[in-house]
Amino acid sequence: MSTVVVEGDVVHIPAWVVDLDSFRRWGESQSFPESGRGGYLNGEVWVDMSKEQLFSHLLVKSQYNMVLGRLAEKEKPGLYFPDGLFLTNLAVGFSWKPDGTFVSMESLQCGLVKLVEGEEGGFVELEGSPDMVLEIVSRSSVHKDTVELRQAYWEAKIREYWLVDARREPLRFDILRHSPKGYVATRKQGGRVKSAVFGKFFKLSQRSSGLGHPQFTLSVR
Repeated sequence: MSTVVVEGDVVHIPAWVVDLDSFRRWGESQSFPESGRGGYLNGEVWVDMSKEQLFSHLLVKSQYNMVLGRLAEKEKPGLYFPDGLFLTNLAVGFSWKPDGTFVSMESLQCGLVKLVEGEEGGFVELEGSPDMVLEIVSRSSVHKDTVELRQAYWEAKIREYWLVDARREPLRFDILRHSPKGYVATRKQGGRVKSAVFGKFFKLSQRSSGLGHPQFTLSVR
């Protein structure tokens, strides 16, 4: 059994976790850590037990969850999942928990994505290539989000990769669209960026609260 210590937290990785299949089995077991974030990427088990920043991460993520969740219910038929979902792509060989994932009804119906049942019932995982994934950059995830996952999501042929960095001003919100040679940033128009997946323009803006902390708004039109 391997032991990883991250900022005071101890994570025990069983010795039998040696590939994607065994990582997925571990992910369903009671020994898998309930807190923190982890996954299997580029032949390695990744563990991040660092705390998520309240304003530049959690509040930003909340905006995307609310807005995209409503769109998935009312205007763009499909399923939007906040963080906590395990997304697995067998062709590329990764299993990860994006900050947000959207899969359209078309992708489900044609088999691009399938729901995976757990050993104890219910569905516990998505397998395949969803229409869109979201990652919000934190101090501990810069290289992973901008390099490792960007490459993995592109190889998985995910149509759009939404990448957000709100740690400092000016904040960055890019919709990266899939192209034959890699992801390409969609050109902004008046500070707004269009998603081909949702067919709408989005803008992330920041203001100061009465207590001096940043607040964020994701507008859509």
